[in-house]
Amino acid sequence: MSRIMTFDDALKSVRERLHLPDWRTLDFSAPVARVRNQFVALSRAVEREIPDLAAIKPVSVPGPAGAMRARLYVPLHAGVPPGPGLVFFHGGGFTIGDLETHDVLCRRLADASRARVLAIDYRLAPEHGFPAAHEDALAAWKWATENAETLGLDANRLGVCGDSAGGNLAAFIAQEMVRAGGPKPAFQLLLYPLVQFADIRGRKLPFKEGGLFISNSIFDYFRDSYVKDAALRMDVRVSPLFADESSFRGLPPAHIVLAGWDPLHEEGKIYAEKLQSFGVRVTMREHPDMVHGFMNLTALSDTARNAIRDAGLVAGKALGAI
Repeated sequence: MSRIMTFDDALKSVRERLHLPDWRTLDFSAPVARVRNQFVALSRAVEREIPDLAAIKPVSVPGPAGAMRARLYVPLHAGVPPGPGLVFFHGGGFTIGDLETHDVLCRRLADASRARVLAIDYRLAPEHGFPAAHEDALAAWKWATENAETLGLDANRLGVCGDSAGGNLAAFIAQEMVRAGGPKPAFQLLLYPLVQFADIRGRKLPFKEGGLFISNSIFDYFRDSYVKDAALRMDVRVSPLFADESSFRGLPPAHIVLAGWDPLHEEGKIYAEKLQSFGVRVTMREHPDMVHGFMNLTALSDTARNAIRDAGLVAGKALGAI
């Protein structure tokens, strides 16, 4: 008599089939510095076939609390400057992640899109709570548009991009530029974005705590670290899903990448539908067998490498780099 497969069995099967690490080894009871080091270690493995780039340059970006580290990735086929580009914000729940954890993702994205990628290292919680990351992201976007030519970028063909919490920042910038009448991105590439910070519980997905990279407890850790005041969790800056019609109309085209084994999957689809309902051109690509954060697993997964390539091609074509 065959045994009924439990959710844990299914999750183990997915991990073994895709050779994914067990994110439960992250100890969120440890001091935040140790958690960040653990995330860097998990994000790093022996990479293969990393594309060559023309240049990778350190950049200093002025921010509200001082200079922010940034990194400019110039692909071999970027063409004569100024050219198209993406301002990239890393994921990590506003608490972990940095330029190093997302270095390979940015290299692959720049190569696939044939566009320059400017990655921003914004302030993290709990040392810097809401709205620090959003203020840094906004400052970085404005600085990039004002200094585009110096960076080899065409300000009129400059998009925003981010994964998870970085996708939140990218979506925020696009909406904020509509609200403020500022320089709008030409395109938004949102990779399994976090688009609301009100609640993760009650999902239809049979998601078990501790099972994937984002669980109830881990999400609560991120949320409570960055937005300690519960009254601010519906703020449209950190929960762009709940913004009103005026923040959606006139947004730039978007491409949204979703993972099937991800508690943020449904809200990502809802965000795409809401964009479409207000006349925004949206395309979407779902990877049903992948987990949240899978684009950090390029050392282990062909699917992750191919997903970045495909997303880069979409962005490159949208920005006129391809």
